[in-house]
Formats: sequence, structure tokens, C-alpha cells
Amino acid sequence: MGKSIFVNQLSEGERVDELFLVKSARLSETKAGKPYLILTVMDRSGELSGPIWDNAVQLHKLCNPGKIIRLAGLVQSYRDSLQLKIDSVQPVQKSTVDMGDYFPVSSRNRQEMAAELQALFRTIKNPYLKKLLNYFFEKSDWWIKFQDAPAAKGIHHAYIGGLLEHSLSTARICHFMADHYEGVDRSLLLAGALLHDIGKLEELTARDGVVEYTVEGRLKGHLVIGSEMVGEAAGRIKDFPKELLQQLQHLILSHHGRQEFGSPTVPMTVEALVLSFVDDLDAKMNLIEQLRRKMNSVELGWTEYQRTLERYLYLGGFEKESPPEEEKKLTRPGRQPSLFS
Repeated sequence: MGKSIFVNQLSEGERVDELFLVKSARLSETKAGKPYLILTVMDRSGELSGPIWDNAVQLHKLCNPGKIIRLAGLVQSYRDSLQLKIDSVQPVQKSTVDMGDYFPVSSRNRQEMAAELQALFRTIKNPYLKKLLNYFFEKSDWWIKFQDAPAAKGIHHAYIGGLLEHSLSTARICHFMADHYEGVDRSLLLAGALLHDIGKLEELTARDGVVEYTVEGRLKGHLVIGSEMVGEAAGRIKDFPKELLQQLQHLILSHHGRQEFGSPTVPMTVEALVLSFVDDLDAKMNLIEQLRRKMNSVELGWTEYQRTLERYLYLGGFEKESPPEEEKKLTRPGRQPSLFS
């Protein structure tokens, strides 16, 4: 049972009767005390929300995150965004659908990105850091999980392969920065770039296409978890220098740049400063890329207000691509040329 229309193809005033994956379902109450359901559904192209006013309690039991439902309703505009006025919801057996229609996936080929990441860390000259990266990105079970993991629950790189895409992109930029600025320790900076979000493997869990925080993730956060993971792995390497480990852990703990953004400490080394700026840049550029992919025109125009950036953006969409049918769901033909081949 395939989908005939995706979220990014919907327009205001259109009636929809289609299959979606439930991302979240939250019960609330009107001022009069009547329960209603706020439902968010998704497919691989995006997500859409809307209220259900009738039979909210009963339907809440049906609309568990990760479930596939058939939803009928009207697409409306609310506060400059599309919203669903939902008329009916019906359960659907997962065995009857193609789950590739519902999970957002990196537009870049994951196998190619994985090979490029491995080629990159092998150029690192520091033998201790190379052994550490070899453990995470070749020998350990973390490597398989890393290639599929999202980089976030929302905002940037929040899709299958997002962590790999973000980490590789950050490392590629840091590779350039290390050559551009004198006195930057390239081995340390690249190791920090590749490992800065490693804690997200334990902070987040993706089940049935829905990304959620683990208990440890909420209690500690990925910066602390990542620092602990790197410390434990370094302990497996004979005579791993204590100061080198401290420097690397500082990159991980400070990469959000400011304490109000979740960093236990602020960047206090050259490499930590570079990494924090590059990480922020790559996250923002991915957010903008996702916005541009959803735009219907290449002509410049104003977006809705972007709360995470605290501004409107003046953007044009990308030229539409038409990849071969077998590649449409998971890959985009071609890729950026590698800096490391």
C-alpha cells in the first residue's frame, strides 16, 4: 500500500485522505474542559499537525507515535503555516505499507559518506587519536549505529544518516580551517569534529521513525555522555596521553559555544573555538537547506518567521531533481567531490 501524496506536496484548501506515520499525539483540554487531541504526522518529506476535537480520548489510544494511520481532513492555513483540520483517523497495518515512505533519510549516499569519513580519519597523524577514531569508526559496534543515527530530534539533520552527514560535513570544514589558520592542531581538531556528537548515540533513540530522548540523554545530555564515551575508549589504548584526552574532551564539552546553550564550559583553546563556530554554521546551513528543499519556487522570497534563528529569511528553493526511481527514497545522484580521495 503506497502513498499517493506527500506532506511537501500538500497545499491550502486541498482535501487529503492519505497514510501518515504518527510523530506525536498530545491530549489537551479546552477552556470548557473538553478534551482534544493535538496530532502531528509525518512522512519522509516533512510533517504536519492538526487538532482532533471529537473522540479525542479514544483516538489518543490509536495514535501512538510510530504507528501508521489513514487520515482524512482539510489542509488549512494557520498563522502562516499549513495545518490539518482532521475529520477521521483509521488504523493501518505496517505490514501493508512501504516504510521507506515515512522515514526522513539523508539525501546523501550513506555508504559514500561512511567511506569518506574513514578515509579522512586515516589521514590523521597523531597515532593515539588515529587509534581512538579507528575504534569508533571501524572496530566497535558504535560504527554501524553511527551510520544510521539522526543528529537531532528536530531542527537540523533530524533524519536517518543525519549524524554521519553532520559529523563528516563539520570535519570537512575543519580540515580546511586547519590548513587556513596557522597554529591549529589538525589531528586534534579533526578528531574533535568527528567525535563531538558521538554522545547522541546514547542520548537519542530512533524507533519506528520517531526520535526520542533516552533517560540518560535527558539526565546528562550528549556533551557529557560523549566525553565519557571518549574517556572510556581512550582507556583501552595503552599510554594514551592524559593531556591529549583532556584537550579532546574539552572540544566535546564546549562545542555548543556558550553555557546557556548547554555547554558545561566555553571554548578555551584554538581548536575548541574553531569547532564551536563550525558546528553552529553547519547546523544552521542544514536548517536553511531543509527550508529551501520545501520551497516551490527558485525565485527569492520570504520564509515564515524562523524561531530558532529569530528572523525571517529571504531564500529561493533548489532546482527540482529527478533521480532514478530506485534511488529516490534513499540517495541523491552524485555527491560533493571528496577532499580526501
